[in-house]
Amino acid sequence: MTSSPRIAVACSGLGHIQRGIESWAADLARALRRAGADVTLFAGAPAEGAIALPALRRTGTAAALAGGLRHLGGWRYGMGSAYDVEQTSFAFNLWRHIRRRFDILHVQDPMIAIWLDRAHRAGLSRPKVIYANGTGEGASVMRRFSFLQVLTQTAADDWMPQKPAAQMVFAIPNFIDTTRFQPGDRTAARQRFGLSPGQTIILCCAAIRRFHKRIDSLIQAFAAVPSDAMLVIAGGREADTDELIAEGNAALGERIRFLPDLPRDLMPDLYRAADAFVLPSRHEMFGIVLLEALATGLPVLCNDTPDFRAIVGRGGVYRDFGADGELAAGLSCLLDPAARAPLAAAGRIHVEQHFAETVVTGAVTAMYRTIQAAPSYVQ
Repeated sequence: MTSSPRIAVACSGLGHIQRGIESWAADLARALRRAGADVTLFAGAPAEGAIALPALRRTGTAAALAGGLRHLGGWRYGMGSAYDVEQTSFAFNLWRHIRRRFDILHVQDPMIAIWLDRAHRAGLSRPKVIYANGTGEGASVMRRFSFLQVLTQTAADDWMPQKPAAQMVFAIPNFIDTTRFQPGDRTAARQRFGLSPGQTIILCCAAIRRFHKRIDSLIQAFAAVPSDAMLVIAGGREADTDELIAEGNAALGERIRFLPDLPRDLMPDLYRAADAFVLPSRHEMFGIVLLEALATGLPVLCNDTPDFRAIVGRGGVYRDFGADGELAAGLSCLLDPAARAPLAAAGRIHVEQHFAETVVTGAVTAMYRTIQAAPSYVQ
């Protein structure tokens, strides 16, 4: 009888960066432990429940190093950007820890996956690598791996015609702990953040940046909707965050509140403080924040795409964010209490049925068993 695999989950940004990948790694390790799996979490900085490994962080030394190497073809050897430098330096130290004692490495950082998969193929590292494509990498990266996890069925269907013949593809979504993210005392939650007890609050959780996350478009759309509601934006700092905060304050005054770099352990209460949730980006590889909002009983406004519809289900208001005025129109819908209530109830049920931790963790552990018994690499 095959013994249970020893699993390594790793993320170079965990402990110093707040994104979906970091949340995924921490939540996955926690859920696997609760399910009785033999799992160890590795991070690029001190984090709860993780072994911190040295790395050149993208916010410090890595940025300067990448700038100097970019003109020397640094992209060819994992040094093309500050994020690449961080992953490459982290991957070396991760290899030293897992090369002999682990069976499977599960990771969403693409460069870490590439380096450790190369080491495995060369016979220098024991664990088979599962790359979960949470960053939207293209075919040149996806085809490198024997074991590929995609986060939606649409992504799996799109990839199947071009995948390597021997590659094993698993369509397994992200998940949410519905006991941690659940409706609660809204008044107490608002007191915690100093928010008005009677004001309608629309929440957005995303990196505070223009590119991709479209925080500037959200500010403009919210300003165009006649209302005394408040917009609360929580997310990681980016290069243009301060400019966006200034723009938001100028456009909305007391009707906007920014909470940059809010610790994740405060997020459940922040969701409880809100009345509705909006994600202004036109696409995401998944969007864990959508699950967090739905599980907490918030109706969601998002772009109208097949992936978002699969994630949000009947808990959402969908608009074509590529069309003028549609984001503002969707916000107007969220301001109607009568419209919010049925969406909130339907969204919570949808998450419990399809994305609860116990549901998805079973699929993940089944994937591990399948991969443990499979050949090591694509021929």
